[in-house]
Amino acid sequence: MPTPRDILPTYDELMRLSRRHFLGTSALGLGALALGDIIGPRVASAATTTPGDTQPALPATHFPAKAKRVIYLFQSGGPSHLETLDPKPKLREMHGQPLPDSVRAGQRLTGMSGYQAVLPIAGSFTGFAKHGRAGIEISDILPHTAKIADDICVVRGMHTEAINHDPAITFFCSGHQIAGRPSMGAWMSYGLGTMNKDLPSFIVLVSKDASRDQPLYARLWGSGFLPSEHQGVQFRAGKEPVLALANPEGVSPHARRAMLDTLAQLSRDALAHEGDAEIDARLAQAEMAFRMQTSVPDATDLSGESDETFELYGAAARDPGTFAANCLLARRLVERGVRFVQLFHQGWDQHGGLPGGISRQCAQTDQASAALVTDLKRRGLLEDTLVIWGGEFGRTAYCQGKMTADDYGRDHHPRCFSIWMAGGGVKAGHVHGASDDFGYSVADGGVHVHDLHATILRLMGVDHERLTYRYQGRHYRLTDIAGEVVPGILA
Repeated sequence: MPTPRDILPTYDELMRLSRRHFLGTSALGLGALALGDIIGPRVASAATTTPGDTQPALPATHFPAKAKRVIYLFQSGGPSHLETLDPKPKLREMHGQPLPDSVRAGQRLTGMSGYQAVLPIAGSFTGFAKHGRAGIEISDILPHTAKIADDICVVRGMHTEAINHDPAITFFCSGHQIAGRPSMGAWMSYGLGTMNKDLPSFIVLVSKDASRDQPLYARLWGSGFLPSEHQGVQFRAGKEPVLALANPEGVSPHARRAMLDTLAQLSRDALAHEGDAEIDARLAQAEMAFRMQTSVPDATDLSGESDETFELYGAAARDPGTFAANCLLARRLVERGVRFVQLFHQGWDQHGGLPGGISRQCAQTDQASAALVTDLKRRGLLEDTLVIWGGEFGRTAYCQGKMTADDYGRDHHPRCFSIWMAGGGVKAGHVHGASDDFGYSVADGGVHVHDLHATILRLMGVDHERLTYRYQGRHYRLTDIAGEVVPGILA
């Protein structure tokens, strides 16, 4: 007759019986249903999938996609719309006069200018001229962007909620001001998957030639609560574009392949036992890294580009890691099927010395930004590639601090600013929205950050309300609980 010691599990057996495994196998499967509701369908069903074999959340797009891929040229720091894309003669007329209280209408200011008893209006130092068939007014310090006026849609009614850099950049990149949500590119990767299994679906490039003002954090391209294989992979300049990608000395490709095969076997056992989707995600990343050992050197080698192409992007394009070189690299990446490429260029935070500072920024970025659109167009890629240029907010109509005859600065301004978009189903040669005479508030056609995200997803064929992920008991999405597609931007 068996004793209680024979019937009861041993200590080692109890340790091997995880809480997740217990819930998933008890109560005739009711535990599995509860678990799936709490932690999401991906984790609950992970044990039935093949480790490392990930599939997009959407088996098909909700609408016919106008764009297959996105290149986002993020100008970190907040470019002044009043010196780039939104001319305001009224500011020149009233230069030096106090901003009327009726214009501000009690809206909050930052602590950097809120102490000022008087907010002196600052007229722009640069002129504007009409370009393209539609006569879009573009600043004289953006001469190359002016040449592609017929290819872009200028959005002059952008507005956001955040007034300081970190929450504002986080908001644009993830749809939420507080860190921790999945980034825009991660949502694209999760929902639509990859078009090239040898490269990540989401790649990030950071300009090495930019002024380092506002910091950038890896969480801006992180996966948040989505499976970690959807996080952005940063490519760097130099011999090792992706850190720790190459095999250590003494480890051959054959040995690495054998190691991954063994890891897959162990992962299969662990996945069946634990039901943890991160096991699957880590194996997918390891397999991707193995394939990238061959694909990354090919994609990042610009030596095969023609002299004419380098001339198009500018002399700096020959120097890997510069904004110009990254724009050229972005074209090469989307050519190879990368779904989402995000370039970050810092240095637009001109609280003082704006005329000189913004002129230098435009000199660094203008030619390559326009060249990217031109290059995509002539290669037949612009039609289904969405290009976006813009920062996290704009700048104030008034001067922050001291203003001299030839120098001034502008504070952060979330109430109204401008971006441009091109390709991928966007209405070309068009201006959407308008600001008031002071460039202070939206007068017509306002576009909130959530609206921009909803519109980007719509161009990619996705209904922003239906691309969701269940986490901690609720369904999350890029646009949170807001966002409307902007028809006026669509071609």
